[in-house]
Amino acid sequence: MPIAVDIDVMLAKRKMSVGELADRVGITPANLAVLKNGRAKAVRFTTLAALCEVLECQPGDLLRWEPDSPGDGDKAAHESGASVPAASPPR
Repeated sequence: MPIAVDIDVMLAKRKMSVGELADRVGITPANLAVLKNGRAKAVRFTTLAALCEVLECQPGDLLRWEPDSPGDGDKAAHESGASVPAASPPR
């Protein structure tokens, strides 16, 4: 997945445990682990805002984009059901 989650980096910088963060944010440690390990398919803005408030950081400190390997883009789009637009003819 091209979105990498760096919650573990911020936890280390803040010397905070996953359990403490989950408790302060108001989510279960299991759900935080899913997000932290990059297995989440989505994150609510309210959850992201709570993470940023507790960790005193910006969303970009927790999430970053990493390009897929060459050739993975079409496969990922196909598997997700997304359509890949055709190139427009030159004018």
